[in-house]
Amino acid sequence: MLKVGLIGTGVISNLNILGYLENPDVEITCLCNRTIEKAKQKVKQFNLDSNIPIYSDYREMLDKEDLDIVEILLPHHLHAEATMHAAKKRIKGISVQKPMATTLKDADKMINACNESGSILSIYENFIFDSRVMKAKEFIDKDYIGDVGSIRIKIAMGAKGGWNVSESSKQWRKDPKQVGGDPSKGSPVLLDNGWHAFLLGWWFFNEEIEKVFAWTDKLHDVDAPAFVKWKCKEKRHHLIPKYGNMEFSLMPEMELPSKYYPTDEFIEIVGSRGMMKINQITAQGNKMSESEIFAPIVIVRDGKVETYTNFDKDWKYSFINSTKYFIDAIKNNKKPILSGEQARYVLKFNLAAIKSVKIGKEIFLDEIN
Repeated sequence: MLKVGLIGTGVISNLNILGYLENPDVEITCLCNRTIEKAKQKVKQFNLDSNIPIYSDYREMLDKEDLDIVEILLPHHLHAEATMHAAKKRIKGISVQKPMATTLKDADKMINACNESGSILSIYENFIFDSRVMKAKEFIDKDYIGDVGSIRIKIAMGAKGGWNVSESSKQWRKDPKQVGGDPSKGSPVLLDNGWHAFLLGWWFFNEEIEKVFAWTDKLHDVDAPAFVKWKCKEKRHHLIPKYGNMEFSLMPEMELPSKYYPTDEFIEIVGSRGMMKINQITAQGNKMSESEIFAPIVIVRDGKVETYTNFDKDWKYSFINSTKYFIDAIKNNKKPILSGEQARYVLKFNLAAIKSVKIGKEIFLDEIN
């Protein structure tokens, strides 16, 4: 049985922990949170062993505990330091919350430390394990809608609904040094919530990115509304050029019912002989999900409209599936689906967009080091 330690017990841990619970291959043996009382609440909430060790300093936890897996759920600027410390302890599996790091230099330090220690580094990504996203990728890989040439990812961010996250828990996202991105303002949308969109844009196309252009506004202390456009290199032959765009929209008067964040995603993928739409990811299972208008997947192909509805309707299953996959990778010494090297590339894509916003020009990814 693999021994697991969680570093960070904030609100997102309510989802990250699910894949470890009642899994016969693992056991959560310790927790760490700067505020001990918050970690104690998680012990009760998830019916963990009442005698489980709890630490306020992750270094002490890693030094004292014999762990096989560590789940790092800390603010962005702490990812590199915590990962390198875990690697020094030769922990077999290190899972890090997105984004991987705030700089490519830190990402390289993380990758090198894990390569030297033999640790398997995985950047936690649940979106690609959502059942409807997995099905959409299956359609693409089977050439069901032809050669994909266009992807549009719409992220709608409501003002109300979902988790009640305290203001104190959100303060670090207002600090540019902690959240990362733009050095003077920070990029809490593009580098935090936006990570998933950048990952999906790269993952669906399965091509390297040639260039990116982006611009943002500044509303309610976040870098939004925001728009990002990119073009792929197309190293393989394609019928049509590959372009994508992301839109991050703020809805300051909108209540978006959700079990989690008041955010939802809508993705349009256009191929050479058909188009596909994925409706909802984060807030799936709300009233919108009950409407035929927002069927989980809609495909227009060969003059017909097809709808696919047999999916889990709860975002939590994407976390459970992701963690299950990670545990299997550690057990069988396999490369995870989002390795350190792959996540570094997504981070490069992300940081290129943020640089484009700052200088007002398109950025070629080959220029980002």
